[in-house]
Amino acid sequence: MNALEILLLLALAATVVAVWWLRARLAATKAQHLRELAEQRGQREAELHAQAERTTALFDRMVEGIIVVGLDGKIRLANHAAAELFGFKLPVQDRTVLEATRHHEVAALVARLEIEPAVLNHELRLDRVTETRFLQVNALALRAASGARDGAIVVFHDLTRLRQLEAVRQEFVANVSHELRTPLSLIKSAAETLIDGGRSDPAITARFLEIIDKNANRLTLVIDDLLLLARLDSGRVELSLGTVGLRAAAQDALDDAALIARARGVSLHNQVPAGILAHADPERLRQVLANLVDNAIKYGRADGNVTLGGQALAGARVELTVRDDGPGIPAEAKSRIFERFYRVDKARSREQGGTGLGLAIVKNVVQAHGGEVRVESSPGNGTEFFITLPAAKTVAV
Repeated sequence: MNALEILLLLALAATVVAVWWLRARLAATKAQHLRELAEQRGQREAELHAQAERTTALFDRMVEGIIVVGLDGKIRLANHAAAELFGFKLPVQDRTVLEATRHHEVAALVARLEIEPAVLNHELRLDRVTETRFLQVNALALRAASGARDGAIVVFHDLTRLRQLEAVRQEFVANVSHELRTPLSLIKSAAETLIDGGRSDPAITARFLEIIDKNANRLTLVIDDLLLLARLDSGRVELSLGTVGLRAAAQDALDDAALIARARGVSLHNQVPAGILAHADPERLRQVLANLVDNAIKYGRADGNVTLGGQALAGARVELTVRDDGPGIPAEAKSRIFERFYRVDKARSREQGGTGLGLAIVKNVVQAHGGEVRVESSPGNGTEFFITLPAAKTVAV
């Protein structure tokens, strides 16, 4: 083999080695690239999974009920709020809206989206065995990128609480109107009688002036109580907190009510132990006790008993009770007894007088102190009101 052949062989060998090295390098580069792509794909899938979980969590935490429907009329997605509203269990995919909600009006709303782009502010009523709910429904037809229909989304907003508040507001306005109209009518009637010549008779003048004065005072009480409740609601009532002896406070309330009690033959008893001290505003507490004692005397048993009791509780709290031995309160009325103007026996309440705001004031004043108020009663077994207040930090002597 001559030198030229040797050189050719060496060149061929070098070329083979170079080609092998290039192929190996390309293979390594490709493998590295594939690994990087796999890592990126894994990261992207993890990010998408995390995002999907966040979206699902947010979707399920929404207060509004949401149902997403496909072109085939089957539910693609529904959240927990929708399930709670209509009483179905998740997951609910592959069921129609009617099958899941069991409400023909909801199914009809979805059907309307086949020809309408949206249905907005539709009110829906759900009647259940134990309650009725009112919903505002907004539905939108979904579109794909091409513009073709791609199902629908329906959003349910629960208006039940708003409807309840509106009913309370209407009842409140009606009650206020009644409480103001009655004394105003009597004042106007008495004034007209005097203007028409009644003032020429001193006896008539005196009687009708008494009517005007009495009903003007009644109007003043209603307005004062309404203003106090408004201040309590807004938190604008400042409490002059101090140490109050509950036995003395109870006795003051009983002394103030002695004349009313005597007129009905009611005996008053102070059984609050000495040495129980509350951290309270003495004037506001006197107002609370006055309302409770007055209520017990008026609506308890004639010739009966009204008893004030008290005790120290655990957790730096004290308790006062006002008990009568009257006819009691029906079970269905106990949950509403602290509502403004609510009356268990409306006819008797009108006869007894008062603004109808006493127990509402009691509740709001006690809560302003950080306390609680409750009632225990059953027909024929009397009524007992309980109020808890913070205990005074000073040690009783």
